[in-house]
Amino acid sequence: MGDWNGIRVWDGGDVGQVRARLAAGADPAAPGGPGGRTMLHEAARFAAPEVLAALCEATRDLDTLADGRSALWVAVHAGRTDNARVLSTAGADPWMPMMSGWSPGRLSLAGPGSELFPGGPAGVRLTPDEAATTAAAGPLRAALDGFDLVGTGLLCVAGPDAADAVRRLGGASVPEEELLAYYDVGVDDECDEDDEDAWRWLEDIHDPLLVGVTEVPGGCVLTQPWGYRPQTPVVGRALSAGTVAYGVYANPKSGNQGSVFTDGRITGWDLHPGGDPAEDAPSDEILLSHLHRGNPAAYACAFVGLRPADARPVTGPPDTWVLLPERDYWQQ
Repeated sequence: MGDWNGIRVWDGGDVGQVRARLAAGADPAAPGGPGGRTMLHEAARFAAPEVLAALCEATRDLDTLADGRSALWVAVHAGRTDNARVLSTAGADPWMPMMSGWSPGRLSLAGPGSELFPGGPAGVRLTPDEAATTAAAGPLRAALDGFDLVGTGLLCVAGPDAADAVRRLGGASVPEEELLAYYDVGVDDECDEDDEDAWRWLEDIHDPLLVGVTEVPGGCVLTQPWGYRPQTPVVGRALSAGTVAYGVYANPKSGNQGSVFTDGRITGWDLHPGGDPAEDAPSDEILLSHLHRGNPAAYACAFVGLRPADARPVTGPPDTWVLLPERDYWQQ
């Protein structure tokens, strides 16, 4: 059998199975893997180093591109420094131009793999802005890591404070004690009033018109731990007037969905924050996708320049709760 049907590497792979398929004539650099990628590209991200090494031995061109990137680029982007070393030792080119100027070697400069490829071409370095973005990424990832975002909607906005955000939304800022009465819920029915998680009774309400707003350095974050309202078109357009906002909904069914709003307009939709960048993605977005892979909340904050000190602006409790007016929030 000279193809890769039935061979998986997402769990590390089986080197014996891979060698058997190679002996049958399977081509590691042939398209046809998941999403049109090659087995070499898949292994660069997921396989154990010995599995990848076996594929490298049988590959005529280690710099084959799929979606505009080589297998070595995939390994660097995924943080697989072990597999990046396997590929470069086998002869893959770290400095081959691709992905809006981000060769594998240049991408490695933005992160813990900065010493992967010594002796690169003269002048290949990060720009001052790229170096600053890279330096800010560590604290941001640390602040927004280790929590479950599934089901949460948020909008990260550059500029407005909480009061301005509430004004733009046309909503009403409501103290928690008033919310208790509004929803006819007693604190004693749910949890100890002194418990720092006492606010979580609100998650049982799931009111689509109730959102939280929290000020952070650089602007504010609108959050809804139980729904998608913050990144709907009407909210995004209102809060992005004169500035930029990035919305995320961690859809339990289809994964993380992103959107960009610029000066009251939708300028990006159905995006994948923290995921793989598109082949034609701008240079700055490719860098952010590398620095914040798998962390859509950090990606959204970094996109608009917010620097929260911890996860509270995303996970709650917010600075203030806001009841939005009834209207069609999906109106384009």
